[in-house]
Amino acid sequence: MDQARSAISNLFGSVPLSYTRFSLARQMDGDSHVEMKLSEEEEAGENGMTDHVHTRVVKPRNSGRNLWCKVAAAGLLFLIGFLIGYLSYHGRMQATSNCLDGSHACGNAAITPFLGGDENMEEPETEPVLYWSDLKTMLLNKLKEVNFLENTRNLPSYSSHEAGSQEDESFANYIHSQLTDFKLDKVWNDEHYVRLQVQGSVLNTVTIEPSAGAAETLETANGYVAYSADAIVTGKPVYANYGQKEDFQKLKEMNIPINGSVVLIRAGKITFAEKVANAEGLNAVGVLIYPDPADYKHPANEGLFGHAHLGTGDPFTPGFPSFNHTQFPPAKSSGLPRIPVQTISSTAAANLFSKMNGEDSPVEWRGKLSTYKMRYQNSDGTKVKLEVNNEIVERKIHNIFGVIQGLDEPDQYIVIGAQRDSWGPGAAKAGVGTAILLELARAISSMVKTGGYKPRRSIVFASWSAGDFGAVGATEWLEGYSATLHTKAFAYINLDAAVLGSENFKISASPMLYKVVEQAMRGVKHPVDTGRSLYDSVGSDWAKKVVPFRMDDAAFPFLAYAGIPAVSFSFFDDEAGYPYLGTSLDNWEKLGSSVTELEQVLRTATEVAGQIAIKMTYGHELYLDYEQYNQELLNFIMKISRYQRDIKEMGLTLQWLYSARGDFSRATAALTRDSRNTDLSNKFLCRVMNDRIMKVEYHFLSPYVSPKDTPLRHIFFGSGSHTLSALLDHLSLRRTNPSAFNEDLLKNQLALATWTVQGAANAISGDIWDIDNEF
Repeated sequence: MDQARSAISNLFGSVPLSYTRFSLARQMDGDSHVEMKLSEEEEAGENGMTDHVHTRVVKPRNSGRNLWCKVAAAGLLFLIGFLIGYLSYHGRMQATSNCLDGSHACGNAAITPFLGGDENMEEPETEPVLYWSDLKTMLLNKLKEVNFLENTRNLPSYSSHEAGSQEDESFANYIHSQLTDFKLDKVWNDEHYVRLQVQGSVLNTVTIEPSAGAAETLETANGYVAYSADAIVTGKPVYANYGQKEDFQKLKEMNIPINGSVVLIRAGKITFAEKVANAEGLNAVGVLIYPDPADYKHPANEGLFGHAHLGTGDPFTPGFPSFNHTQFPPAKSSGLPRIPVQTISSTAAANLFSKMNGEDSPVEWRGKLSTYKMRYQNSDGTKVKLEVNNEIVERKIHNIFGVIQGLDEPDQYIVIGAQRDSWGPGAAKAGVGTAILLELARAISSMVKTGGYKPRRSIVFASWSAGDFGAVGATEWLEGYSATLHTKAFAYINLDAAVLGSENFKISASPMLYKVVEQAMRGVKHPVDTGRSLYDSVGSDWAKKVVPFRMDDAAFPFLAYAGIPAVSFSFFDDEAGYPYLGTSLDNWEKLGSSVTELEQVLRTATEVAGQIAIKMTYGHELYLDYEQYNQELLNFIMKISRYQRDIKEMGLTLQWLYSARGDFSRATAALTRDSRNTDLSNKFLCRVMNDRIMKVEYHFLSPYVSPKDTPLRHIFFGSGSHTLSALLDHLSLRRTNPSAFNEDLLKNQLALATWTVQGAANAISGDIWDIDNEF
């Protein structure tokens, strides 16, 4: 090599010359490139010394010969340079390949060229690229390996595993060990001390007291309603169908008073808590809830379990976590009823109907009992005495978690959760969700460990306790970590009661998850009619059929309290639903006899949840459809615009609300434009975009109400006077019931709704200097 340098120097002059040198540089994108460097001074050699070449050239005598020599020298230079570059490139490629394979230490040491022939060279290995279709196929294959029914039989079996009981804790330990066996990155538990209401040592009773003669015990209840008021009340019986607002409006039209009565209500349609709140709002003194044979196909003497808290979480620590009750002042949720409520069997309900002598009920209010009367009409006639003796207990509950950590953004995660506790065996209520949760954890962990799947974001698997008492475990976790969860958890998938049938499919979801839910439905076959997809079965207008979240849905506090997009889904057969839900008969045998192709339905439900989770952790950009809220706002604007005249008569205008909606539309358009023009493979820029997207749902939580006094702050899905639905309901009173209308309250509602929408628009616009609205 030194001789070659000398020859080159002698040919071209007496000053230091540069020469061509090849190096193999490892670029940031992982590709290998050959880079040519030209330098005035030779870089340090292996001995660390700088090699300068200085030669002196004597002027040739024969200019023609000199020209020929220069041409020959140039050719020799080209040949020598080519050979040096060829050998250097292949030698360094071999060394780099060895480094990538981990067979050599590569630090800053010099790389010796490999001088062997091409037959000894190995091409560098590249990691296979997994596309979305590959991941869907991999997930399906992992789930095909599972025998769901066999695995459900391996779940701990209890006649009851009420929250905080020994059975519940044993179940929690089982789930903890399973997640550990699946080799998740971390498994942990979270403890809370909560107050629950359970059956007392003295059972609740319902007694019929006739105007003459001895009292008759209607029933000593075998079910109960948690968070009922402990009281003894007496009142005339009045039948109110399902206890919905329109049912009570019907009673008003029939001139049947509710004041001072004990209301008899069918189970179904809405939650127990909503039924009780509607009755209490009309001054009823007590509520009896029964399962009508038209809705529940179980023994006539079977009781029901539920709860009456119009809210979620521990009602004695509203808006803050139940880590330790002694650290908080006495508090009580405004959603706790002040009247007693009890469930009775359909046999007891039939007996009570037979004692009533008032008007016959409307035809549409009748189920499958022999008679349906509206009330007892005589002033001195039959009354009902209700005695509730439930007890408040303090119990420690465990939420169990496991996580598969993402590679690029591990601090952002999707949460997949299922209720674990149950008043009875709880196969459909808690067992289905738990079984799906465990199989998802096993399958996705296997995809990561052995299948090459590398999620960008983390996936958290959660087993909640005290779900039967109103999503207590999930809500307390949200309250305990609310300061950070809204910046880290970008979606929640609820698995509770995901399989109640096999024919139909229903969804409750944040609008931001409509797009990913639809894609999952398109990619999953119907469990029974395998010739079509789930999307084909629900129809192209499925978004118009989205079911509003029930308050006892664990996804509800994620959305309404924490501002985290959430989704629940369920397979079902008819509106009556699974007949054993909330009873002591909800076991795997009953579920198997009620659901056609239970094995396949469980697999399909798992695939739906798995596809949503993987899709949201796979791509650079968060798969959240924030533009869907433009339609939700437009729907609200159309409804409130019907009251333009009323607004104008009060000296108000809707112009500012229209402007706020317009700013929100422009902000989402700008966010979409910025996303399309951003290099999302740049981790920093991608994170900036995703942070803006994550703010959309959270900023629909009203900042003008207290999370302690009004925990469910979402203006679309929450509960309270700050919501858009409450604004519309109150505005309608100006026409239907002027005495109940409060103009000052309406002005406050309209102003705060306007500024909440405007705040959401400003939040997603980016930095303060990027906000360009027309407010």
